[in-house]
Amino acid sequence: MKLSTKGRYATRLMLDLALHRADGLVLLKDIAARQAISGKYLGHLILSLKAAGLVNSSRGAHGGYSLTRPPADITLAEILRAVEGDLALVECVAAPGICNRSDSCATRDIWALVSENITDTLGSVTLEDLIRRQKQKADERAPTWVI
Repeated sequence: MKLSTKGRYATRLMLDLALHRADGLVLLKDIAARQAISGKYLGHLILSLKAAGLVNSSRGAHGGYSLTRPPADITLAEILRAVEGDLALVECVAAPGICNRSDSCATRDIWALVSENITDTLGSVTLEDLIRRQKQKADERAPTWVI
């Protein structure tokens, strides 16, 4: 299983909004510059995030984007579902009716278990957790001077 570019970039976009929420509304072009992601691509992602109720937008000279809820209340599972859709490993986990073997397939049980564990893990990680991790990584990379 691989997470697509949509999922990775949407997570970075949302983390950037969370990190800069104290600045007020954030411009997509500023996120694009900080994250080195195409503004056009972010424009597509932001529509899905807005439709999922994760992002607010405001038009005009002082417009931009903001989170709809505090970072502690937004999980990675929500972000990824907004841009990737269902998080199940295989289609038959989310929609057993598409396969006539779903009831008798031993491997489907394993895929369902793995999918549940992935969803539980992603559901337990919030943007607030990512903010803490980001700040910790920045602190670790900061040079220390010894005189």
